[in-house]
Amino acid sequence: MSSPLPSSPAASVLDLAPVVPVVVVDDLADAVPLARALVAGGLPAIEVTLRTPVALDAIRAIAGEVPDAVVGAGTVITAEQVAQVVAAGARFLVSPGWTDALLEAMRASGVPFLPGVSTTSEVVALLERGVREMKFFPAEAAGGTTYLKALAAPLPQARFCPTGGIGPDSAPEYLALPNVGCVGGSWMLPKDAVTGRDWGRVEALARAAAALSAGGTSR
Repeated sequence: MSSPLPSSPAASVLDLAPVVPVVVVDDLADAVPLARALVAGGLPAIEVTLRTPVALDAIRAIAGEVPDAVVGAGTVITAEQVAQVVAAGARFLVSPGWTDALLEAMRASGVPFLPGVSTTSEVVALLERGVREMKFFPAEAAGGTTYLKALAAPLPQARFCPTGGIGPDSAPEYLALPNVGCVGGSWMLPKDAVTGRDWGRVEALARAAAALSAGGTSR
């Protein structure tokens, strides 16, 4: 995942912000205001997961109506989904894991992608295939910062976006690691704020997340 994101000065989604919100959209009407709140709070890269029936339409709506958002698709596990989300306007792809067939489809899509890994062998296999940027998932269950720290010395060329079980308290510990570019999480989208459409609260939580860095201080 080394090709530049369209209309972005960053070479990678890992460099857009310290946190990539992982978004599950249940009500299509929430997609655009939710994305606007996240962008206003300083989190432009938004991963919309393919876990609900409206996910594709949500990606399409955000891509069409929130120009400052860099909307991506998460939970991408098939070549068919790769084609669907790119057609809908997704500007990056995230998978929980990978196969050669999925990797080939993501590479052929022409947009940046983060294949998921949780073992050293998977990391080495991706490096062998020319992929250096990956999603580490499920981060906390797979060993957390201790595991990633152990990978940094033998595999310094690999960079990660850890996702899974990370919150505002643990995020700075991940961001302090040399092989972590950003983290993924959903803590800035508490269920009651989304169902209550309290976009001001979402924006405030996003702003706090955007200020996170190693040690918990603003970047």
